[in-house]
Amino acid sequence: MKDLIFEHCHRHFTDIVAIRRDIHRHPEIEFDVERTAGIAADALAALGIPVKTGIGRTGVVGDLEVAGATKRIALRADMDALPIQEQTDVPYKSMFDGKAHLCGHDAHTAMLIGTARILSELKSQLKVNIRFIFQPCEEAYPGGAVAMIADDVLDDVDEIYGIHVFPLYPVGKYATCVGPMLAQSDTFEITITGRGGHAAFPHLTVDPIIVGAQFVNTAQSVVSRNVNPLDSAVVSITQFHGGDAKNVIPPSVTLAGTVRTLDPKVQMCVRTQLENLLAGIAKAHDAQYTFAYQEGCPVTYNHEPCVDAVLRSTHELVGEENVMYPISPILGGEDFACYSQQIPACFVMVGAGNEQKGIVNMCHHPQFDIDETCMIYGMALTTSLSLMA
Repeated sequence: MKDLIFEHCHRHFTDIVAIRRDIHRHPEIEFDVERTAGIAADALAALGIPVKTGIGRTGVVGDLEVAGATKRIALRADMDALPIQEQTDVPYKSMFDGKAHLCGHDAHTAMLIGTARILSELKSQLKVNIRFIFQPCEEAYPGGAVAMIADDVLDDVDEIYGIHVFPLYPVGKYATCVGPMLAQSDTFEITITGRGGHAAFPHLTVDPIIVGAQFVNTAQSVVSRNVNPLDSAVVSITQFHGGDAKNVIPPSVTLAGTVRTLDPKVQMCVRTQLENLLAGIAKAHDAQYTFAYQEGCPVTYNHEPCVDAVLRSTHELVGEENVMYPISPILGGEDFACYSQQIPACFVMVGAGNEQKGIVNMCHHPQFDIDETCMIYGMALTTSLSLMA
């Protein structure tokens, strides 16, 4: 079976690379993925797979039906890019300023198209029905998964699998774990209001920059002094805006950031302590504040039976020595979590890095890229999971 799967993956590889590069050149963000969705829909239709479009606004769903099958597994790929400026010199660089596929969703879409082609060719060996899910808006909350679930994308689905290219692991490696795999990713926005004035007369003002700076510096103690060192939590301040002139203390500043946790109790502790800290610092300076906290996607949870299926497939494909298991949970977030909260699921990292080629930058980095050979391994895994189910 291994040789057969890799033979098909290699045969489709050149075309799948071309699809990935075309999507990379034409990035689309959030729900505005009509061109990419059209590529996926056309690819499924060309295989004779019934296609539904407009699922979750702009998602695409195709069902490969197998006579006599009573079980259905779903394979999911996300389609959206990021609102980031790409800083690479690759020939397939983004054609649009401020939009780029710097998280690998172009590869995810291309790989799922490749898997659909392979499984159509090997349909006689399938014992389960396969649902191909091409999802918009993974990168923005509340995201495409919620919208697609609302449009019944999980109806009649028994298990769902998702993969993600990961350049911190080399090509040819897979990585996963049982239980929490990725973090709940919350965000917060803060406005601190003081009293503006002339920068030469700070004693006549309530300086919101001072208040904000003290909060930024002290916020890290929320994790280091309130969270058990054996638990996981991250607080990152990612925005700080205030002032328009060099000689004026502004009346207010705004801050924003993210909280990543794996446990609801830890999440609540961090959330509460952040606001307590802000309230204390603001009061000490006679400033006012607003604190808006948005709970994001929940923890991406891997169910043991699905992880077992992944381990059987990956061990067969690359050998146990090339499967990183169990990895420690990663504090990145993923709206695949929404599926994993509904039905048995497993999310898998597919190694995409290559130090010799300089492909080492993490997702969301302006110079992110993948060793495209990883797409062979991505297609091989989703094909194997389908054939072994």
